Amino acid sequence: MWVQEIWRYPVKSMAGERLQTAEIGPAGIAGDRVIQVRNNQGRLYTARTRPKLLRHRAVLGPDGQVLVDGLPWQSDAVGVAVESAAGLGAHLVRSDAEDRFDILPLLVATDGMLKAVGTDSRRFRPNLIIGGVPGLTEREWEGAQLRIGSVLIGMEDLRGRCIMTTYDPDSGVQDLNVLRRIQRDFQGVLGLNSYVIEPGRVAEGDPVEVIRS
Repeated sequence: MWVQEIWRYPVKSMAGERLQTAEIGPAGIAGDRVIQVRNNQGRLYTARTRPKLLRHRAVLGPDGQVLVDGLPWQSDAVGVAVESAAGLGAHLVRSDAEDRFDILPLLVATDGMLKAVGTDSRRFRPNLIIGGVPGLTEREWEGAQLRIGSVLIGMEDLRGRCIMTTYDPDSGVQDLNVLRRIQRDFQGVLGLNSYVIEPGRVAEGDPVEVIRS
């Protein structure tokens, strides 16, 4: 098994970026979900209720600054776009608040699962995709650990999937049948809620070992 893909989402609920290497620490991949969309009372907005956010893409620039659609995240143009996508008063906030993660700091998926589901992997917003995993073997990994070089990741449980999986990552068109099939054929759970035990750097192609308790 190996690290097939690494993904980071600098702005929660916006499209993210694929990386060749990444530093992984207690808060997951460095730079992941460091900015969120909130209202004037501090309430977090996500694509579950504001799906238009998925139509915007966030990356880290060469200087570490977060860019949204190629513009600095604090720019007026980005502010207008965020309000248009999420409603009046919605704005971007840089924060390390715990609610920036839905459950745990990392989501691990596998190529076997993605092949079985047969839809674009971006619908599931994984941080790590592990290659060389037969079929739905990931469903046996709850409570196990992944060793990737110096990095050790704990896999707590399978992730319950939500309405965000129904939106095409390119067109934004919704297809409710995607979630209906996930619920019918996969009991509504795909991928693994995960956390970092030992930090370090990972890269695409790194070998992966499953350590079962």
